[in-house]
Amino acid sequence: MKAVRFDAWKTRPSLVEVDRPVPGPGEVLLKVAGSGACHSDVALYAVFDETVAMPQLAPGYVLGHEVTGWVEEAGPGVVGIARGSAHMVYAARGCGHCASCARGEDTLCDNVGTMAHLGSGLGVDGGMAEYMTVPVRNLVPLGDSDPVAAAPLVDAGLTAYHAVKLSLPRLTAGGRTALVIGLGGVGQFAVQMLDAMTAATVLATDIKPEACALAQRRGAVVVDGGGEQAARIRELTGGRGVDAVFDLVGTAETIALAQAVVAVRGRITVVGLAGGRTDWGFYTTPFEAELTGTYMGTLEELHELGALYRAGRLEADVTRFSLDDALDAYARLEQGDMLGRAVIVPHGGAEGLGSEPAAERAPAPA
Repeated sequence: MKAVRFDAWKTRPSLVEVDRPVPGPGEVLLKVAGSGACHSDVALYAVFDETVAMPQLAPGYVLGHEVTGWVEEAGPGVVGIARGSAHMVYAARGCGHCASCARGEDTLCDNVGTMAHLGSGLGVDGGMAEYMTVPVRNLVPLGDSDPVAAAPLVDAGLTAYHAVKLSLPRLTAGGRTALVIGLGGVGQFAVQMLDAMTAATVLATDIKPEACALAQRRGAVVVDGGGEQAARIRELTGGRGVDAVFDLVGTAETIALAQAVVAVRGRITVVGLAGGRTDWGFYTTPFEAELTGTYMGTLEELHELGALYRAGRLEADVTRFSLDDALDAYARLEQGDMLGRAVIVPHGGAEGLGSEPAAERAPAPA
């Protein structure tokens, strides 16, 4: 079968032929419906090396940690999973027996240092292929929803959901505000989730006019990029600042913007992986303001997110590519000219390949 493999640091992945995997005990063979091409994949092969990355991420393996598909075959011991049923794949794979993994918090596995990998497409073969094997525990049902359009939920959607959910205590009262910095795939999900899950006024900013326009259509109050951003945001909050800031970029500049506009007792969540650093000072930081970071989300949260999506509360901005064109999708990510998420469709049914619809939403089950 065809697959996109990552085989060396600082080297682009390759489209190659590999053997179709066989499910082991407790696993299923998944026929891949959609596999998202993610900026963290680009970081893996273009930025990281053995001096930067965790050893579990060392090449080589099949990429693809943002995956949906249909159950093709059940391995030994698997019961209750229907052949042909559609699922999302929770990408993180912890040890499975520590307290964190028992809570579905595989990303925070207590024994990560002993693990040979971090998850699907993150040290072990992922879903940028025609088929992949998955522990049955990691399947999240999609019902009748289109699994191709749902693929971005697995990482971009889950990352936004986890960050927003942890910040909800700052947003439950009337008159609260939230700010989303960076309106790519994760940022667009964050705007929608804040609208669906809180009564807060949602502010949003990005340097791309088309991304701002999409967020504005979704109800956000858009603030143009540039030197007056902080002053404009302070003005929109009546001078008190923002209760919850979500930085989906993570540069020194965007973190500085977050610190400049956060309110007393506010919360800044840095999600973006740009590696920015910042200074903290007692007299330059609003009292009791928090600065934290998050990483993906939990297995339980992916189930919650699936329910929100099936109810029609979220849209996924998707550009579809065939598996043969997967490397072109990564090239477009590197160039930074992609609006929303690139999803690789290995088995056809990808009408309008290469086109960029404003949004695709899987229909709710009848």
